[in-house]
Amino acid sequence: MTDLVTPRSPATDLFGDPIDAKPPWFKSSSFLRPDFVPEFYVADLRSFVPLESLAAELRSHLADLKAELVDLINRDYADFVGLSTRLVDVDAAAGRMRAPLVEFRDKVASFRAVVDAALVAIRSGLRQRSEASAAREILQLLLDTFHVVSKVEKLIKELPTTHSNQSSPDTVSSEKGSLTNANSIQNVEIGSNLREDQSILLERIASEMNRLKFYTSHAKNLPFIENMEKRIQNATLMLDGSLGNCFVDGLENRDAKAIYNCLRAFAAIDNTSAAEELFRKTIVSPLIQQIIPHDHLQTVGGASSDELEHDYQKIMQCIEKDCKFLLEISSTANSGFHVFDFLANSVLKEVLIAIQKGKPGAFSPGRPAEFLKNYKSSLGFLAILEGYCPSRSAVVKFRSEVVYMDFIRQWNVGVYFSLRFQEIAGALDSALMASSINPVDIQGKPHKLTMKQSITLMESLKSCWSDDVLILSHSDKFLRLTLQLVSRYSSWLSHGLSARKARSASSRPVQNSEWSISAQVEDFIYVMHDVTFLGSELSGVFLGQVIQVLGSCSDEVVDLVRQSILQAGKNLEDLLPAIMDTMVEAIVEKSVEDLRQLKGVTATYRLTNKLPVIPSQYVSLILRPLKAFLDGEHIKLLMKDARNELLHGVTEKITTRYYELAADTVNVARKTESSLLRLRQGAQRRVGATSDSVDNNISDTEKICMQLFLDVQEYGRNLSAMGIEASEISAYRSLWQCVAPEDRQSQITL
Repeated sequence: MTDLVTPRSPATDLFGDPIDAKPPWFKSSSFLRPDFVPEFYVADLRSFVPLESLAAELRSHLADLKAELVDLINRDYADFVGLSTRLVDVDAAAGRMRAPLVEFRDKVASFRAVVDAALVAIRSGLRQRSEASAAREILQLLLDTFHVVSKVEKLIKELPTTHSNQSSPDTVSSEKGSLTNANSIQNVEIGSNLREDQSILLERIASEMNRLKFYTSHAKNLPFIENMEKRIQNATLMLDGSLGNCFVDGLENRDAKAIYNCLRAFAAIDNTSAAEELFRKTIVSPLIQQIIPHDHLQTVGGASSDELEHDYQKIMQCIEKDCKFLLEISSTANSGFHVFDFLANSVLKEVLIAIQKGKPGAFSPGRPAEFLKNYKSSLGFLAILEGYCPSRSAVVKFRSEVVYMDFIRQWNVGVYFSLRFQEIAGALDSALMASSINPVDIQGKPHKLTMKQSITLMESLKSCWSDDVLILSHSDKFLRLTLQLVSRYSSWLSHGLSARKARSASSRPVQNSEWSISAQVEDFIYVMHDVTFLGSELSGVFLGQVIQVLGSCSDEVVDLVRQSILQAGKNLEDLLPAIMDTMVEAIVEKSVEDLRQLKGVTATYRLTNKLPVIPSQYVSLILRPLKAFLDGEHIKLLMKDARNELLHGVTEKITTRYYELAADTVNVARKTESSLLRLRQGAQRRVGATSDSVDNNISDTEKICMQLFLDVQEYGRNLSAMGIEASEISAYRSLWQCVAPEDRQSQITL
């Protein structure tokens, strides 16, 4: 078979490719690319090609290049050798070419020197020109400044001249003693014209002063300006004084035109605060001090004199009567008077000063009721002031003023909440510190709370959201207080129930759970009733009241509040099973005390021929505590479902304990009888007696079971009398099978 195999060509591999062929990933053309970077090339290939393989290929490619270079040299070797023979008289040719090049270089150098000199000259000229232009501008600025100062001084000097010229007719008329009605009207018109002319002139002066301020700001630290500084200051003082007098005169006479021009002048010189302060001192302050004097005395033994509601009403009347005219002028559309804020910096500022000096106690949260009343009155006052703002942006500006924030800052709502917290939480804590349950009179109120602790809780919860306590801006804190109150009440109940179950309150002395140790089982009726009522109240009426108070909040906030209150109510209602278990255990304990008499059955029928014929007396006592509890006068406080739950819970647990005692008694009797039987049989074997001598009387165990069977039947009848089907209780069925005869174990018959 070897003869048939064709030998493989040494020039090709298994797949017919040349043995010296390059791998497909190695492309030598990549080296010729202008953006070729060796590091990037190696980094790209090393992710799928081992470095050893790449190095081998590069070495192979280098060898190929060297071989190719040798081949090229060998191929054109004759040309390389003949190149040197053809380079004849090269130095002479280079010399002939060097001469014109040197000449050209010298010409270029000389021309460059000429250009550099011209450039230096041009730059020097431009610099001198720029300096001259700057000097000319400064000179022009100084000239303009001088002219404006002179013009302002001239215009200011015209003010008294205008006043005397305009007032001469009035003087003449007064000298003549003319008091007629026509002359009075003429005097009013002349005075109005005088104020208007003065205000127009002052507005013009203010405009020039604005130009002067611009010029001086651009020519600071110049000797000429420093020399004119005193003249500028004098002109400024005279303008401020004259403008202030004219503005006050216009305010006192309610001259709208004069006020309008004066406001434009104040705005031009950027001195709005002066106008606001003049209005405050001239118009607002006398009015406010009549309402709230700075030396206001506190009354003794009567109503507090720090109440602000009536004062705010009077202040609003004064604002409407004496301040509204200026507020309307300052809010004129497209007048540029938006820079003024007379509402905050004049009216509100004066009100704040008057309260601070005349009624400082109004800001004190030490008397929470009066503080809240004044705080709400102040918020209403601010809301009325905002009504004078012509736009929403004006309201935002009013609220952002420093005076507004200072006014709000005076009301320390945080301290107020702390006092209310201590008041409300302290009342509940005091009620929960009682060592016993304090039921109240519930006659005629079957659906109301019955314990003092529960009533205090409900009153505290309602106080948190009443108009006399709540501050809406701090509703989150009052919500937290609400949840804390419910949690405190729930903890009080939980710790009390745990302490009663453990029969010791020493483990939690802080929680004061002694009330549960001393409480009677009937007292837990009040507890269950109140917890049920509180749970339904929290998820019903109380929740509706809270949601109504928060009606202005967003739906998301309202949903969170609803969920938190519902969760608090649910946590409280989760204690109902524990309360029910406490009542059940208390009744069962009383019943078990009588049930323990069952052990006396063993002593009654041991070593006697007496047979049981009637049920034991203890049977009638087993359910007596339960019956007494259900027949109590306060059982109506429990819902019908709760009563049924308690009835079934108590009877099941009593029956279970009954079965445990009966089974234990029967087992002990059987063991005792078995031991006695073994002893008797041993004694008979020792004396030689036969088993026939053993008596065939009824055993003690049988007599005990007979008596217990009668007792169980009677117990079943007692359960039926209370509405409980005994056969439905699993423990009763076990009890029946434990004591019933064999022929009656399959069916329970009472």
